[in-house]
Amino acid sequence: MRKIILLITCMFGISVFSQIKVLKNESLVEIGKDNSVGLYKKEDKFTVNYQDLNTSNLNTIRAFSFQNLNGDVSGLYKLISDGFVTTPEENIVLELPNDIIELHYEKNYGQPTVQFIQYINKNRKYVGKSQFLTQKQVDKIFGKTNGKYTMYEKPTAIQGGSAKGGSNTASTATPASGSKKKARK
Repeated sequence: MRKIILLITCMFGISVFSQIKVLKNESLVEIGKDNSVGLYKKEDKFTVNYQDLNTSNLNTIRAFSFQNLNGDVSGLYKLISDGFVTTPEENIVLELPNDIIELHYEKNYGQPTVQFIQYINKNRKYVGKSQFLTQKQVDKIFGKTNGKYTMYEKPTAIQGGSAKGGSNTASTATPASGSKKKARK
C-alpha cells in the first residue's frame, strides 16, 4: 500500500511541475545561403547569419541585422560586388544600429574574396569573422541565383513551416528560422 501511495504522489508531483509550453516560432524567410553564411528576412528586417571563424568553438553562429530603409540590402550587395571589380585598399566600414561591420577584401588563389568582420555591439574587443566569400557565393547569399532578390522590397507573408533549432550566440536574436520550400529549377 505504501508503494502505491508513493507512486501516486510521484506521478502527481511530476505532472504538476512538468508543464510544457509551446512557443510560437518566428518565421524567417531565407533569401539565400551558401555554406555557413545566409541572408534572412522577417518583415522589413534583414539578418546575415554566419559561422564565426574567430572563436575556438566551431559551432558559434553570429548575426547582424538591419532595416531595409532606403534599399539598404541592394546597396550592400552593390557595395560588395563593386569591391570585387575594384579591390579597395582598406576595409570598408559600415555602421549598423547594433554593430560595426567591415568588408575585408583579399585575393585567395588569385580570386578576389570578401569577409565580414563584425564588431559586436560596436565593441572592438568582441570580433566575429565569416568565411571568405567569392562573387558567386555572394550572389547566392543575396538571392541573385534563385530569384529571391525580388523579396527585398516586398513585405514578407507569414507561412508555416518546420522550425530549425540550434544554439545561437549571436549579438542579435535569431534563434530559429522557418524553412520554406526551395524553388524548382
